[in-house]
Amino acid sequence: MPVTVNKDVCIGCGACEGGCPVGAITLTAEGQADCNAEVCIDCGACVGTCPVEAISQD
Repeated sequence: MPVTVNKDVCIGCGACEGGCPVGAITLTAEGQADCNAEVCIDCGACVGTCPVEAISQD
């Protein structure tokens, strides 16, 4: 299962985008992180890069 982004907590810093080894995380036009479930390999790398803990692995 891909990661979940809490849009209320996300600050749009892009750390998760840079930490994703497969490019599944991108920033939306609104500046929020978004995970493409079809690309995500569920490795959790982005979870550890988020400074505000807006990303979780379900």
